[in-house]
Amino acid sequence: MRVTYQESVTTGLSRAALRQENIRFEGTDGISQNNRSCGFRPAFLDTLSGRTYLSRFASGVPAPLHLLEGLPAELVVSGEGQALRIRATVISGFVLDGRFYTRDQAVAYALGGD
Repeated sequence: MRVTYQESVTTGLSRAALRQENIRFEGTDGISQNNRSCGFRPAFLDTLSGRTYLSRFASGVPAPLHLLEGLPAELVVSGEGQALRIRATVISGFVLDGRFYTRDQAVAYALGGD
């Protein structure tokens, strides 16, 4: 089953949805491996609370890519011992200088816009 970016917003973010986002933004600064040199760090934004969470391994160590495992339990809606899907109010993106950027905003920033 193919999960689109829009579906992840309405059903909750999953590993499959993150993979689809990476495919959608392949070759752009909308993925971690391409925007790291700009200083972006993979993160998640809970649009309901406004809180931003840096992507982390389950151990709490910052991760170089988007991982669900390091998110707080209150954001997880499915998974036995590991996050398989998180709340629909949470989106993936990046943090730069304390500000959250969506994937589209990260692409625009890297192209010289803000």
